[in-house]
Amino acid sequence: MTTEFAAEKAQAAAWFETLRDEIVAAFEQLETTQVDGPTAELPAGRFEQTPTTRTADDGSNAGGGLMSVMRGGRVFEKVGVNTSTVHGELGPAAQKAMAARGVPGMDSDPRFWASGISLVAHMENPHVPAVHMNTRMFWTPHAWWFGGGSDLNPCIEYAEDTAHFHATQKAHLDPHGETLYPELKAWADEYFYIPHRNRARGVGGIFMDDRNTGDWAADLALTQDIGRAFLPAYVPLVEKRRVMPWNDADKDAQLIHRGLYAEYNLVYDRGTKFGLTTGHDANAVLMSLPPMAKWT
Repeated sequence: MTTEFAAEKAQAAAWFETLRDEIVAAFEQLETTQVDGPTAELPAGRFEQTPTTRTADDGSNAGGGLMSVMRGGRVFEKVGVNTSTVHGELGPAAQKAMAARGVPGMDSDPRFWASGISLVAHMENPHVPAVHMNTRMFWTPHAWWFGGGSDLNPCIEYAEDTAHFHATQKAHLDPHGETLYPELKAWADEYFYIPHRNRARGVGGIFMDDRNTGDWAADLALTQDIGRAFLPAYVPLVEKRRVMPWNDADKDAQLIHRGLYAEYNLVYDRGTKFGLTTGHDANAVLMSLPPMAKWT
């Protein structure tokens, strides 16, 4: 792998791994904290960690990561917190897609390096919203950029939960410029939209891609604050809603809403497409899919 931009790559990859460890610890704390509620008698879940690999077209190792997944807990029905750092050469289809997005040099030097964290949580209690978060850095010999964000996906909506989630995102973005939150919120509203259903998949959040202001340190700092916003934006919602009773109709609504999530990730999500077309571990790429879903 090329050593160009080596220090910056190492710093970004280390940050994504640190964020993963913080989130995994917080989620396991939620699982092991005994509280009254409809799932109180279930055993606490634990994360299982599995190394992942990316195989290049010539069969060589091209990086990998760590897949951290918890299933069947008293709070999380399925949650994955994955990190990866991969490298190699983009294939023709990926080169074409990158060139169409304005990435220079794809016709002359298709090398790339990418690192990031991706999280999706599907909850046991239908009143607790599902959630997604990812941040990432991408590098080629001619460009680098950051991307990511987070969005809330409740099947039963509570206006105060939506307000808290968005307010926390805004508080973490405002130090980087007061225009950022409305810009990234509008981007999320557009990106996390399901055209064939004519609706959003959730209640929004923030999203950015291809961010390169020319100041790498500033762009990393923004990306880090997007990651830091996640736990304070989400954990209070879990703590508040996990104790609420639900019925069969609530669970049915949850399963149908999960169908929307599956449709979006398989048809539109840019990260899913990139991971599958570049040879990364398919189980890690498809970790975002819910354990159960339903279509009417």
